[in-house]
Amino acid sequence: MSTIPLTVVGAEALRNELQEMKCVHRPAVIAAIAEARSHGDLSENAEYDAAKEKQGFIEGRIADLESKLSNAQIINPALINADGACVFGATIDLEELESGDAVTYQIVGDDEANIKEGKISISSPIARALIGKMEGDVAEVHAPGGIREYEVLGVRYI
Repeated sequence: MSTIPLTVVGAEALRNELQEMKCVHRPAVIAAIAEARSHGDLSENAEYDAAKEKQGFIEGRIADLESKLSNAQIINPALINADGACVFGATIDLEELESGDAVTYQIVGDDEANIKEGKISISSPIARALIGKMEGDVAEVHAPGGIREYEVLGVRYI
């Protein structure tokens, strides 16, 4: 499996979720299974089936999180010296040329992306178009709604 880029904040969020899954959700589902077993016949026990299904989901998520963290390449944007280029972890101020709207995005890993927080995935069309651009450059983004052009107003590593 290849490395998974994560920011320091994203890696910490995954570690916190893993800890919660192992220490809170796993014991809770084990207790729910034990409770359902105490009710007798398992072949017609909907509570038991639901608890086993939830256990499968939790164990799958734990395995997924452990895999991602073990293959993570953790990047601290504050330590990057990319001479003003748009790179993973950079916070980029943009202006959409057609509408004049100003937006700010940080390029992050797939698991950290949240457009409401201004965090876009490294694999998104806009991030791919921005990689390598410098302040003053225009990025042409091939989005589902057509081609959009953004001017890079500033690049910060925070």
